[in-house]
Amino acid sequence: MLMVVAGALSLIATIFVAGAAGYVNVASHIRHANVYWFAFAIVGAVAGHVGYTFAYREVAHVGRGVRLGALRAGAIVAAGFGMFTPRGGFAVDIEALEDLGVPPEEARVRVLGLGSLEYAVLSTGALICAILLLLDHYPAQRAVTLSWAIGVPVGTALALIAVRYRRWICRGRLGRLLGPPLDAIAVVGQIVASPRRHGAAAFTGMAVYWAGEVFVLWVCLAAFTRHTPSVLAVVVGYATGYALTRRTLPLAGAGAVEALMPFALTWVGFGLAPAVLAVFAYRVFNLWLPLGPAVGALWALQRRPPERLLANAEVGGDDRDALPAEDARSAADVNR
Repeated sequence: MLMVVAGALSLIATIFVAGAAGYVNVASHIRHANVYWFAFAIVGAVAGHVGYTFAYREVAHVGRGVRLGALRAGAIVAAGFGMFTPRGGFAVDIEALEDLGVPPEEARVRVLGLGSLEYAVLSTGALICAILLLLDHYPAQRAVTLSWAIGVPVGTALALIAVRYRRWICRGRLGRLLGPPLDAIAVVGQIVASPRRHGAAAFTGMAVYWAGEVFVLWVCLAAFTRHTPSVLAVVVGYATGYALTRRTLPLAGAGAVEALMPFALTWVGFGLAPAVLAVFAYRVFNLWLPLGPAVGALWALQRRPPERLLANAEVGGDDRDALPAEDARSAADVNR
């Protein structure tokens, strides 16, 4: 049912945006498309998932030391990218960390930290590309490029100040609202503070993820624009259109991305007709093709307990008593 709803939202949004571009114009770009480009898009999609898996493992490990095997981390990432989660892919991440013995509130903070890491890497890339576009006098809307060139440094400074004084800011009722997001930014700060242990792998993995995603969109634009697009413009347009990432949005952003990203691409110099077709093709690789691995990963996660809980279940007597209370309860549950 959720897949049908997601498919309907994506199709309706695409039809409406294509109508704004002109159906005849869209059909002309379809007839002259260079479809051989699409073979390269699969490479970018796979590379993106691999990079996100490495970043996910580091966010889970920093501070608390939660160990995730590569296969299980890959399954969690694949399941989180599925469109069949009404609350978004982060709900899968929270449940997965809770299964590993992380308290619910801390699991939520760590998952918010994962989202903060996503935005930190993407916004940094968009900032650099926007500055280069401004210096090159590229025909993109100044409101878009300046918003990245000015907004990212200012927003980063404000966020760091808020994290520094979060104990004072989060007094009373305001703490329930602002506490978890500020703690999540602090998790990213822990990663930055330990570059050798966590930072390099976390930031590199997330950078590979975004590079893979942008490459898929670049390939799809190349197929319908009949020339190689500007990488800088694609990065800025991509970051502008993805106001919320697909792991954050319900149903992986079905409908919302198809409606917003084509217009964001026009703001950086692309025509609306090739943009709507490129976004539609991008979502095939970004949303629909990962469905098979996502379903299989979710099934595997539900059927197989986490490795750490299995290890705890084999601990007997006195060793069980040495475990933290949360782990001991989990081990007892597995034994039952």
